[in-house]
Amino acid sequence: MQNLQLSASQTAAQNVSYDRTDWQRGYESQPNESDYWIDDIEGEIPADLQGTFFRNGPGLLDVNGQRIHHPFDGDGMICAIAISEGRAHFRNRFIHTEGYLAEQKAGKILHRGVFGTQKPGGWLANIFDVKIKNIANTNIIYWGDKLLALWEAAQPYRLDPRSLETLGLDTLDGILQPGEAFAAHPRIEKGKNGKGDRLVNFSVKPGLSSTITIYELDESGKLLQRHAHAIPGFAFLHDMVITPNYCIFFQNPVSFNPLLFVLGFRSASQCIQFSPNKPTQAILIPRNGTDEVKILETEPCFVFHHCNAWEEGDEVFVDSVCYDSFPTVEADGDFREIDFESVPAGELWRFKLNLQDKTVQHQVVETRCCEFPTLHPNNVGQPYRYLYIGAADAPTGNAPLQAILKIDFVTGERHIWSAAPRGFAGEPVFVPRGSGVSPEAATAEDDGWLLLLMYDAANHRSTLVILDARDITKGPVARLHLKQHIPYGLHGSFTPNVLLPIGS
Repeated sequence: MQNLQLSASQTAAQNVSYDRTDWQRGYESQPNESDYWIDDIEGEIPADLQGTFFRNGPGLLDVNGQRIHHPFDGDGMICAIAISEGRAHFRNRFIHTEGYLAEQKAGKILHRGVFGTQKPGGWLANIFDVKIKNIANTNIIYWGDKLLALWEAAQPYRLDPRSLETLGLDTLDGILQPGEAFAAHPRIEKGKNGKGDRLVNFSVKPGLSSTITIYELDESGKLLQRHAHAIPGFAFLHDMVITPNYCIFFQNPVSFNPLLFVLGFRSASQCIQFSPNKPTQAILIPRNGTDEVKILETEPCFVFHHCNAWEEGDEVFVDSVCYDSFPTVEADGDFREIDFESVPAGELWRFKLNLQDKTVQHQVVETRCCEFPTLHPNNVGQPYRYLYIGAADAPTGNAPLQAILKIDFVTGERHIWSAAPRGFAGEPVFVPRGSGVSPEAATAEDDGWLLLLMYDAANHRSTLVILDARDITKGPVARLHLKQHIPYGLHGSFTPNVLLPIGS
């Protein structure tokens, strides 16, 4: 989650690492779609790096001048950077969702957004309109030879992986019924002992009692398992982690009163209230689909994103980015102007879940403001040593993400690369060395590349930064400068397939 902004008085009073106007310009809409070979490159693209980097996020922060209230409500736009033999090709396309096409044709906002966007006309224009607009703006994965844009409350949209043309809503070859959701945070379990990789994902139907459905798909997209479980209470679940035996969720201590939403005064997320006196619940759903669901309680905190989880005997460890409360969105506020210090900052916590005595302990691993974690894909669901995460430039205080932090859990060492003062970082994606060329080339857990799309405020453009994951302090081995800026995004992925447009 790209964090919110300091007030002007605080910017002047504090020694901050960024300029307020610089940060705000990264939230300008990018209505243009482009297609070109990247020719402005500093350094050299690693010879062993071949494949396609995809990233999803809100491309429009307004509709014909009518502002979106929160970036999470913006229409999804996919960026694809195909890398082959030291060259890179860029392409971006909007996902032609039903809502996007209708609003572009009308030239105005036609749909309410989950995070605060309202139709013009006040409460009378919004009353009793509870239709959800699928904005497909959160994640993008290439799985089973399909490119899928994900938004957690609806079906995925399928795109052509080379042209990025929108092909329509996808049922995953009949796995999903029309209208069924497929969340935006799947986990990929790497195959071991001759087994293929698995994609594990979920959907949530919240209510007085919430239903979590687990899906497991093989590399071809075939359904291996599906099972549903009823959980007491309203569940706000954005992400999960997996181990060999469990899918693990943290049920945030929140309540939802839909009255003001139904009456048109507030969005759905503005009707969510954090309950600081109620515990956060760790929900462990057995992946075999038959054993009993385990629910353990811990102190109240709010989690958007988890890092990783693993098992050690009767204990399960979970690393998560935790907030001390739900970062609410004011109905009349502008996210570009919100006081940064009034918004809770993310910290990295490590939870130890004892399944025998049903207790949870935690320690704060990193207090620096951080978000968007990533790690070597082979260690998903397994013990691991290295974590990479977007971070603030300064070690204390809440601020935009301008840096990448590498944490060594064995030695305790921290290493940081910062794009401050005029660069703003996005989510890093870890690519093992040799992906697409010779995967066996990488042996160490940190032997690979970090790819991230950075906003360069000095030139009002975005840059694909490639860092050597072994030593990020050396700075980028290559910077691939785009011809335009891309608004701050959400999540992305990498495939070793070089998916160049036909004829490129």
